Amino acid sequence: MSGPVIILVRPQMGENIGMTARAMANFGLRRLRIVAPRDGWPPAEAALQAAAGASALVTGAEVFPTVEAAAADLTRLFATTARERGQAKPVLTPDLAMAEAARHSGGAGGVGILFGPERTGLENDEVSLADTVMTFPVDPGFASLNLAQAVLLVAYEWRRASGAAAAPFELPQESGPARRETVFAFFAFLEAELDRVDYYSRPERKTIIMRNFRNILHRMNLSEQDVRSLRGVIDALINGGRRRRSRNGDGG
Repeated sequence: MSGPVIILVRPQMGENIGMTARAMANFGLRRLRIVAPRDGWPPAEAALQAAAGASALVTGAEVFPTVEAAAADLTRLFATTARERGQAKPVLTPDLAMAEAARHSGGAGGVGILFGPERTGLENDEVSLADTVMTFPVDPGFASLNLAQAVLLVAYEWRRASGAAAAPFELPQESGPARRETVFAFFAFLEAELDRVDYYSRPERKTIIMRNFRNILHRMNLSEQDVRSLRGVIDALINGGRRRRSRNGDGG
C-alpha cells in the first residue's frame, strides 16, 4: 500500500524539513514534496543533518511552486490546521483521517497531506483546496505543534491504519506456562512456611487467606520459571534468616 504524500507548504527552516524526513522514515513514508521553500532549494546543510539518516528523503524531495502543482496528480487531499476555518468540509482527527486514507490508497490515485509553514500555518485558500481538514486533539490552551511533530503524529497513525503497527520484537519466553503440578507444589510450600512462622492471626482465617494468595498468583499467569524464581527467593529469605540466627547464637 502506497503511503500518503507529505506536502510541506512554504517551510521556513531547513532543520524542520530534515526532522520531517526523519519522522516520515520512522514510520515508512517515502514521498516528500515541498512547495516554495523560503530559503530556496537545494536545502541547507542543516536540513540534511537534522534528517539523521533520512537525508535521502530530503535530497529526493520534489519541489513545486504552488500547492495546486504539488497536488495535481492526487485524488484525495487533507489539510492540517489547528484552528477552525469556517469551511464546510469534514473535520477528522489523525486516526480517523489515516483510516480513511488507507481505504483510499487501496484504489487508484494517491493521498496527500498539506502542512503549512511553521509560523502561520496554511492560508484559508490553501485549506480550501483540500477535501478534508485534519486537526489534532491538543489542549486548546496550547494548540501549536512543531511541524515535524505534526508529521510524526500523522505518520504514526498511518502506520497503524495500514496494518503495519505490530511491535517489531517481543521478549523471549524462557519457559512455558507453569504446570498445575508446579503451582500446587508452590502453594503447599508457601502454606507450610506461613504455618511455621505462625502467620495466621486466627486459625479460622487460614483458608480464606490461602485462597486469596492463590488467586493473586493465578492472576499473574505464572510461567514455570516464574514459579521457580519465586520459590527460590522465598527459600533464600527463609534460609538466610536461619543462617543469621545461627551465627548469632539464637538457634532456630
